Amino acid sequence: MSTSYGKTRWKRFALVMVPSVAATAAIGVSLANSALAASFAVSGQQFKVTVDQLHGDNFSQFGGVDMQADGKTAHPVAISAFDTARLQNLCQSVVTDLGPLGKWTLVLKAGDSPDEAKQVHAQQLLIDMNQLNADAEFHSINIGQDAGTLQGSAIDKLKNDGGKVPTGAQGFAQSAKSADLSKVQQTAWATSAGTFTLPGLSLNITQGANECY
Repeated sequence: MSTSYGKTRWKRFALVMVPSVAATAAIGVSLANSALAASFAVSGQQFKVTVDQLHGDNFSQFGGVDMQADGKTAHPVAISAFDTARLQNLCQSVVTDLGPLGKWTLVLKAGDSPDEAKQVHAQQLLIDMNQLNADAEFHSINIGQDAGTLQGSAIDKLKNDGGKVPTGAQGFAQSAKSADLSKVQQTAWATSAGTFTLPGLSLNITQGANECY
């Protein structure tokens, strides 16, 4: 199936970049062009994110590469873009090894409310991930689209920030009018947004590896 219309539901959605050959080709082209998925060099530390419910409008996804500050270390990623997104019960964690002090975890939480107005809201959201598990439902989805034809304010932000989108046979992508994900567990290298509103924000640093999942 290369194209599907209406509602498409996938259980345990894990980097829906199919077929894998196309995704690998997209990553290879990005490496060759030294393409950045975002306008900054990543730290080299991954972080974990959980969300109870995520609703996003004008969703798109394609392959890319995040580079570390040394300019030599590359991390292949699947870039998910949403023009707007609403997230319920966001948890984000990153573990840092401080040598003789041991491991410490920074945990950020926000938007733990059934009231949509008090949930986390983002505009022009870009997520550079390498792992994702969730229950997902997509509306009016196109699979196998040329990434160069993707449109939306999140894609415009990526390009304005100096990012590149692979095109042609190597630019395998998918897009949907909207997406609903639940029980999200995600590992990412970077997240960026035009605006990020976090009601009820709390941030804690605890000793040990106490990640969101």
